[in-house]
Amino acid sequence: MQRSGPGALDRVFTHLVPLAAALLLSGCSSAAYYGQLAQGQWQLLQARQPVEQVVADPATPPALRAHLQRAEQARVFASQQLKLPDNRSYRVYADLGRPYVVWNVFATPELSLQPVTHCFPIAGCVAYRGYYQQGAARGAAALMRQGGLDVYVGGVEAYSTLGWFDDPILSSMMGWGDERLATLIFHELAHQRFYVQDDTEFNESFASFVEQEGTRQWRAARGLAAVGGDQGKQRDQFIRLVLGSRERLQAIYAGPLDDAHKRQAKQREFERLRREYRQVRDGQWGGDKRYDAWMYGPMNNAKLLPFGLYDQWVPAFAALFRDAGGDWARFYERVEQLGRLSTEERKAALQRLMVSQ
Repeated sequence: MQRSGPGALDRVFTHLVPLAAALLLSGCSSAAYYGQLAQGQWQLLQARQPVEQVVADPATPPALRAHLQRAEQARVFASQQLKLPDNRSYRVYADLGRPYVVWNVFATPELSLQPVTHCFPIAGCVAYRGYYQQGAARGAAALMRQGGLDVYVGGVEAYSTLGWFDDPILSSMMGWGDERLATLIFHELAHQRFYVQDDTEFNESFASFVEQEGTRQWRAARGLAAVGGDQGKQRDQFIRLVLGSRERLQAIYAGPLDDAHKRQAKQREFERLRREYRQVRDGQWGGDKRYDAWMYGPMNNAKLLPFGLYDQWVPAFAALFRDAGGDWARFYERVEQLGRLSTEERKAALQRLMVSQ
């Protein structure tokens, strides 16, 4: 999703944690990798300025000043109304001078959708590696391809350090509208509020629910109508298409075919995905081509990995929020209770909540 931002797949890929916090500890990878993490995070920390200072600076462009002022209103709402952490995160600003803060590298075996995972003491195990330089990400990806893996590199415009640092509003976010920036703040502060090691689906679904419900309440507080809109519906339809393709691929890889026939079936599935996409695009969407670049770029297993991370358990968290009477503090207590369960127990509890939805 190289350029997945506000016009397209923003909720799928713009804020996966690139493990900058891992630089605080020794680790399970090369010194060079941790070195680039440390250098990139240090440069980001050095670039931060208090938002009030940027706003007060006469040299600040008026559009940036207004954007930051509205972002700060959302930041106050996040802590006061959504009971999210009240700290310096998203009250500072950093100009990166580049379109993405990091580039994430995803990899899978050729005939599997199981990600190659990377484990870190703070963030746990995740399905990608983050690089602060695009060239370094591409180099790592090339080495993985030589090893026979399916690989995908995607630019990321924002991320969370899970509260280890005061995360800034980044210049890479400035192409977003005011509401999209607000939703990012809600999402990332939710990660700071609670995070479970080694359970990406739980963490991202939790943060996505906070983002969605927080945005609904944020709009209501400003007297705006609930979000409807064709773009959100199109994005959801697009994600469902990709998830459907991923399920069929999983069945192919688990099936009785030999590897040669699995490779053929894999390519046929990608052709089917593009065909189904064209039907929806040219029919229900009236020819809207916002997802063409992603769909008609090179396709492999790794490219499908981010899909579903953000949405799998959102209905379960919605049910939990209702059970808590819409009280954020009680809701977070219930989330923490789920987080203390074993992985199997947690998934079973979430599935029961899904059924009650």
